[in-house]
Amino acid sequence: MHQRNPNGRSAERPYSLMAHVRQKRQLAYCRHADSRERTTAARGIRAPSTATTTNTTSPVTAISQSYEAICVDSIVMRVVIQRAISADVVVDDATVGALPRPGLVVLIGITGSDTVAEAEKLAEKIWGLRILADEKSASDLDAPLLVVSQFTLYASTRKGRRPSWSAAAPSPISEPLVDHFVSHLRNLGAHVETGIFGADMKVRLVNDGPMTILIDTDDWR
Repeated sequence: MHQRNPNGRSAERPYSLMAHVRQKRQLAYCRHADSRERTTAARGIRAPSTATTTNTTSPVTAISQSYEAICVDSIVMRVVIQRAISADVVVDDATVGALPRPGLVVLIGITGSDTVAEAEKLAEKIWGLRILADEKSASDLDAPLLVVSQFTLYASTRKGRRPSWSAAAPSPISEPLVDHFVSHLRNLGAHVETGIFGADMKVRLVNDGPMTILIDTDDWR
């Protein structure tokens, strides 16, 4: 049985999840740095220094980081919230998630992170946002949420015509964080429907307003 902290939440799962994410993050960044160094060497380009750097804010220290990996670490989560009259997600001609009544559609993208704290803070923020009828929140009205993973929120269009997805976290990092985000919403009392992580999804919704809000947790720092 999990031990519980004074707030009544299980203490074991979040810390094991944090360890899992840290491990996957370190491996992903090391692979990224190695790949970048080999690519720039092959092109005869001198990349910015990738000397070992100690990150005093993370338990993962002394990691060799490329400048792109450092940029990935600078933003944690990004969501687009839409107030919707109706919404559903279809995979292979089957509906896998739908709003049973008016509520919120949440598209969520993940990049590098070493903690689940921001996922929980973001869930609490969305649950309490007063963007529904009469300036009520989803928590006030017990409005449902449809959460869909959306790595394309981290698209970079700075160069060329083909977007780059390099800022999006790989699935071993992003999937457990999305799952924890959904679980925390449910622990708060929310009715949450979801899509299927990594699937080819068809998302349909009727935006009410329209009302669309972008939250980037980097703005909170």
